[in-house]
Amino acid sequence: MSGWLQKIRNNMNSIIDAISYYEKEISDARSDITLSGSIEKNARDMPGIVEYRFYQLQEIEAILEYLNIELRKMRSHSFKKFLEHYNKQLSSRDAEKYIDGEPDIVDMTHLINEFALVRNSMHGIIKALEQKSFSINNVIKLRTAGLENIEL
Repeated sequence: MSGWLQKIRNNMNSIIDAISYYEKEISDARSDITLSGSIEKNARDMPGIVEYRFYQLQEIEAILEYLNIELRKMRSHSFKKFLEHYNKQLSSRDAEKYIDGEPDIVDMTHLINEFALVRNSMHGIIKALEQKSFSINNVIKLRTAGLENIEL
């Protein structure tokens, strides 16, 4: 287990390393999607592959939620700053507009967007693994029915 969530909690600068790590894992996971070799071996290996990739997806989701919590914390701090320390009286809506332009808020939003892209890519891997499992299951059913020459 990689433990990226704890690393990011300890040091937000490690988010870039986490993105690189998961992009590499997604690239490696593409080889898990291909269906080659023995159907029996593929059927035997599928549960372990799906469990591992699903764990990675759950960790990505947890990191993304952590980043969103941090963004809300930053927004709250900026909101308080604008309402209490701005030269003129601002409405809540005006303060929110100013917050959206703060450099640290924009940077965090970009990080969240980039990490969301990683999450969406991992969702694609999970969907492809589900399709692979479905295909393996159908071939095994055909072989059980007596059609031994079925290949993909």
